[in-house]
Amino acid sequence: MTSNDKRPLGLQAIDREMARQNADAIASFEGNGEQAKTAAASIGGTGRLLLLGMGGSHAVNRAVEPLYRGLGIETIAVTLSEQLGMPLPIGGRIVLVTSQSGESAEVLRWFAETGGTRDTFGLTLEGTSFLARSAPSLIGAGGTELAFAATRSLTVSFALHLAILAALGTDPAPALAALKAPAEVDIQPALSAFGDVGAVVTSGRRLQGLAEALALGLTELSRRPCFSLEGGQLRHGPMEMLGPEIGVVLFRGQDATADLVTATAVSAVETGAPVVIFDSSGMVPVEGATMLGFEPADGLAAILAMLPVAQRFMIAFAESRVENAGTPVRSTKITRSE
Repeated sequence: MTSNDKRPLGLQAIDREMARQNADAIASFEGNGEQAKTAAASIGGTGRLLLLGMGGSHAVNRAVEPLYRGLGIETIAVTLSEQLGMPLPIGGRIVLVTSQSGESAEVLRWFAETGGTRDTFGLTLEGTSFLARSAPSLIGAGGTELAFAATRSLTVSFALHLAILAALGTDPAPALAALKAPAEVDIQPALSAFGDVGAVVTSGRRLQGLAEALALGLTELSRRPCFSLEGGQLRHGPMEMLGPEIGVVLFRGQDATADLVTATAVSAVETGAPVVIFDSSGMVPVEGATMLGFEPADGLAAILAMLPVAQRFMIAFAESRVENAGTPVRSTKITRSE
């Protein structure tokens, strides 16, 4: 890390968002109980849920998709752009549109083309946004995220989902505990392991959405090729790319897919690729991999424990490679064009 007076302004802005993200997430959970119950009643009533979003919002949707499925709800997460071009039928489905700004181009067009439905709900950080005006919405605390790469907006969005999941019967206590007592994990070994990589692939099984969120942030901040492949997809051919110049980040939780993540890690290590594992499985470390260990957990408890550490890792990785990390050169915070 550089000293704060030399730290890029974009990263200073991210620092400010991250400094309050856990407090805002807790406030978001506590302040949206009634709206969460309304959304949960609709979701439970139909048993079918469509999650729509773009960018980091879609990564959040991908991360919670298996959690809703685990409650017996038929859930699919689709990008808004895909839904606009190749729509799934929305009749009989509860639609949950997530947009931290509530103003992105795809959100505006989706409502313009569909008119929304009485079974549409929003998740947003901005209570005066187009989305919040167009559908009953859960509103995250703290207002719009100002920094470029998504950090606080992810954490707050997860907390809003936690409120809905709690209303559906999930115990929120482990996830809230992760927010109230953030894990202290040293990222330096992971940064050292990735010192010479030119590209990164992230992967998970049940935690694949978290892997996708990290890949997006790494790409935005480091301007290096960083992408995500679900664990099975990584196995089906793309292992060919692995070698010393390709960094691999895996997410392993205390769930039924942990053994599959372990097997992928072993194979990745054998290629000579540096492998970093965010691990809340409670299983033995993978020999040859750099382990970032967390208390055993699954679901949102694992996600909310790992996320701030993953954020610190992506920021430090980018800062070591880009002089003005955190300041976009080809993008804007709110994407207003398609």
